[in-house]
Amino acid sequence: MSTALNVEELRPGLLQGIQALELQLDAAQVQRLLQFMELLHKWNKVYNLTALRNPQEMLTHHMLDSLAAVPPLHRHLASLPAGQPLRQLDVGSGGGLPGVVFAICCPQLQIDCVDTVAKKAAFIQQVAASLQLPNLRGIHARVESLQQPYAIVSCRAFASLVDFTTWSRAALAPEGVWLAMKGKHPQEEMDALAADQVQVFHVEPLHVPGLDAERCIVWMRPGTH
Repeated sequence: MSTALNVEELRPGLLQGIQALELQLDAAQVQRLLQFMELLHKWNKVYNLTALRNPQEMLTHHMLDSLAAVPPLHRHLASLPAGQPLRQLDVGSGGGLPGVVFAICCPQLQIDCVDTVAKKAAFIQQVAASLQLPNLRGIHARVESLQQPYAIVSCRAFASLVDFTTWSRAALAPEGVWLAMKGKHPQEEMDALAADQVQVFHVEPLHVPGLDAERCIVWMRPGTH
């Protein structure tokens, strides 16, 4: 295990980022985000969760990068019919980015983080227990084996859009959507999608505080046969 992380040093940067993203998070949610970073840093060497070791880089490249997707996710959730079960599958979640961040910021969502690496799924379970997040679960499985209907299936820098949508198709509810976090506008990947299988209905630019890099969300739904 690495040396302990002083999360209070990261608090100002986190709060600035939250303000820049116009996120309405309470003190308990902010504290959980900091505690999550502490756990990520503490267990990184054991679980090989991220290549980043520098706490400030982890803040911008991981935490704020994931938080940038929360306002679009909130808007999507607000558009769904009332009473619909809000279940989201985060594919290839690794150290819980963005799955854990979504679970903290969207308590109304049940977030399942699936990863083929057992110790990463175990880490998510550990985070859920440590941060007392009943809406978070780690699953050790291949995404192709999951068939529960999820209203949202998400990923961040996981695979090509074709592979992501193909592998997770059985897990998506009939009226569900895919949320793929990408870097630059992935035109080639979008062009490779079969129109009768997957429809891109929105590419949403993201602005990550403190990070000078292109980011976007590719929103997709099943195509009409």
